[in-house]
Amino acid sequence: MKIIRIDSLQHPGVDVYASLTEAQLCDSKLSGNGLFIAESGKVIDVALRAGYQPVSLLTEEKHLTGYAQQIIERIEAMEDSGQLSEMPVYVGTRELLSGITGYPLTRSILCAMQRKPLPSVEQLCANTRRIAILDGVVDTTNIGAIFRSAAALDVDALLLTPQSCDPLNRRAVRVSMGNVFLVPWTWLTTPVTTLHDYGFTTAALALRSDNMALDDPRLKQIEKLALVLGTEGDGLAEEVISQADYVIRIPMAHGVDSLNVAAASAVAFWELRKTDF
Repeated sequence: MKIIRIDSLQHPGVDVYASLTEAQLCDSKLSGNGLFIAESGKVIDVALRAGYQPVSLLTEEKHLTGYAQQIIERIEAMEDSGQLSEMPVYVGTRELLSGITGYPLTRSILCAMQRKPLPSVEQLCANTRRIAILDGVVDTTNIGAIFRSAAALDVDALLLTPQSCDPLNRRAVRVSMGNVFLVPWTWLTTPVTTLHDYGFTTAALALRSDNMALDDPRLKQIEKLALVLGTEGDGLAEEVISQADYVIRIPMAHGVDSLNVAAASAVAFWELRKTDF
């Protein structure tokens, strides 16, 4: 491992943290198969355990023997075993590194990591019973929260339409607490009805007069179920709703008609879970 002390955010190699946009990070022309940024030792540890390859680290000097030490030792072991080539660790002052985000680097360590090739929809749907489709969900916080709920409540996989936020966006990764690395996902570029090809029944969460309640016992009897969740604010488009086999709602009190999409996903994942914990 090569320790490189920097005095400027323009130092070669630091651009992945300081100046490249999220779109540029995942652009194959700029970064091979694409990169993403993981923040905090806990999140980086989850990514390493899930098989993601680190490219570089950025941290404060004092954290080399503090918060970042365990991650550094783990990466050094990977280098010693031949799993990884010598990797740079960029070290700067607290004041310098705060220039990346505009506030002190309270999570102590950042890690640029290589993206993995995504599975096909067919591969992802094989041997699964509960999946969720995110149609145009664009808020990074919601994406991260949905992945965290999916991991906790045993959802097998997630499909996202191209209009949705990238799950490996820096904030989405942080909010998910690394659970984006544990739940398989890929992009869905075909209509919701194509899930029938893989044996799935689809159920859209939407507000309609002809929908059924989430706790309807018929839903729990479905062997392979895909829940379809829509964008913040407008929810699912009528075209998407019409493609679903069922339209379902979450029963609510006090005249409340809807929940934030992340909250709604957690309620639905729990109610329609495939197994008891």
